[in-house]
Amino acid sequence: MPEYMGYDRTMAMFSPDGRLFQVEYAKEAVKRGSTALGITFKDGIVLATVKPSGKLVVSDSTEKIFQIDDHLAVVAAGFLADARSIVQMIRVKSQMHKITYEEPIDVWNIGKVVGNRMQLITQYGGLRPYGASMLLGGVDKTGIHLIETDPSGTLFEWKAQAIGRGAILANKILNQKWKENLSEKEAFEIALDIIDKTEKSDKEKREVVTDLAIIRRDSRFKKVDENYIKNLK
Repeated sequence: MPEYMGYDRTMAMFSPDGRLFQVEYAKEAVKRGSTALGITFKDGIVLATVKPSGKLVVSDSTEKIFQIDDHLAVVAAGFLADARSIVQMIRVKSQMHKITYEEPIDVWNIGKVVGNRMQLITQYGGLRPYGASMLLGGVDKTGIHLIETDPSGTLFEWKAQAIGRGAILANKILNQKWKENLSEKEAFEIALDIIDKTEKSDKEKREVVTDLAIIRRDSRFKKVDENYIKNLK
């Protein structure tokens, strides 16, 4: 509306009803991204999303699940270039922490680094917020964590959560199917069911490749495929 146009054009000014329009637009950009999700289970965490596929596409060239360290990874939705910039920063932070303190960084510490960076951007004119949300999944000495950060810099911890264009349906399925002490196989089955219903079965019939990763309490980050899941007991 005309009375809001001035607030629409600047990052660092609230509208009279307390809104930051550019942050809201960034959140809308996330909603246009591919569905991405994380599911905790009794021994670790599963991350899942999709990558574009086709005759001429080199699918492996598109990274959407980013390894940060052996115990920590990120899956993103929205503008992947923005996500890649943040990932590069937190990879450096993670390694600096390991060199300085001789131990892996906690998941929440990395979450705060991402949230602080995203929030800082919202305070300066001439900049725009990051057009990506991220799910940080990992295992540390305090347990298994799945942390969401959005373009405003807000942090939430979840037992299971989805972001991106299929988030509404995905989170409805997660609310129905997630339970305490899920097995690894059950977590993967839920993830594949969600990807099938939100990405592979949509009206546009996009050709996609499922991207899956796991971090267990007793092992390192690992990318997996559907053959790995079939062999689970």
